[in-house]
Amino acid sequence: MGSQGARQGVRGVRDSWGRGVVRGGRVVACTAVVLCVTGLLGGTATAAYADPKVREERAADAASAEASLKHLQDVRKKIDDLYRKAEKATDAYNGAKEQVELQQKEIVKLARTIDRTQHRLAALKRQAGALASAQYRGGGMPSEAKLILGADSGAFLDNATLVRKAQQATKGVISQLSQTKGQLEDYSAAATDRWERLEENRKKKESARRDIKKKIDAAKKIESRLAADEKDRLQKLEDDQAFLEQQKWLDSGVLKEIDNKASRFGKKAIAFATAQIGKDYVWGAEGPDTFDCSGLTLRAWQAGGTTIPRTSQEQWRQLHRVAIKDMRPGDLIIYFSDASHVGMYIGKGAIVHAPRPGRQVTITGAGSMPILGVVRPDDEPDRAAGR
Repeated sequence: MGSQGARQGVRGVRDSWGRGVVRGGRVVACTAVVLCVTGLLGGTATAAYADPKVREERAADAASAEASLKHLQDVRKKIDDLYRKAEKATDAYNGAKEQVELQQKEIVKLARTIDRTQHRLAALKRQAGALASAQYRGGGMPSEAKLILGADSGAFLDNATLVRKAQQATKGVISQLSQTKGQLEDYSAAATDRWERLEENRKKKESARRDIKKKIDAAKKIESRLAADEKDRLQKLEDDQAFLEQQKWLDSGVLKEIDNKASRFGKKAIAFATAQIGKDYVWGAEGPDTFDCSGLTLRAWQAGGTTIPRTSQEQWRQLHRVAIKDMRPGDLIIYFSDASHVGMYIGKGAIVHAPRPGRQVTITGAGSMPILGVVRPDDEPDRAAGR
């Protein structure tokens, strides 16, 4: 065969085995086996394998590689767990942030209402005061007596009508005054309640912010201890795990049942989401330069003409749910039992999503993470049909 043929044989082994051969230092072993079988190494390989020292060295190398792999798998699990907890805290942060913004608007609206009511109350008090002064100037004489002392019957009837109107006006002012005071008290109580809720959500938001930072810092600290080649292997482990999960999902035959087309609104949402590929994940971000998972789906569907809830948990709770077999591009896939992650289905078994801190918006397999369910933002029949 010659040396050139031997090199081609080695390349052939590498090409056919792929990644599996390269890992764990098995390239040399596989190559030696192939060359031994072809007779290129003659008795050298047999002698090497018969040498106890060589066998011990090879066993030690294999044990070291296995220990290194287990270490990286443990590291990956710890990092994944920290980022998952950070993502759950991000949902809590986003929810509290949304409530804070809503309550701030409600408080401003209530403050304006209270101001208008106070002005109305002041005007009614002035009107009531004027009526009281008029009664005082009249000397407190009963209206009936004044009427009886009038000049003639026609004047008496005219005065009687005026008195009734005055009495009705007085009653009306007093009634309005009482009602307005009650409204003002209600508005004030509502404002107090909103302030208390606002403070509570501010505390939740701050607590979630601290929790997110703590988890992300811990994950980054673990990653910082890894050597450059270990970081590459860690990335490969993540990719391999995602690939295996996706393959299991595809092997279930699920794609055979999914053949629906995107609505015209879903197409717009997909176009927006895929245009963000490569942008960094940042917790709490809604664009335009960075996104978290639900921030991406929120903005994508706004581009599609529909406003959806801010967080993945609220998207799961409020949006219409559909079976996986009825899923169509543009639908949102909610992941994990706590609904802490979301991606947008784009067809052919893939999603676009913002994965986690340290990663960018990307496309990955729809089955690469545990699916909780699917929701559809534009479920109205006329819109779904594109009419």
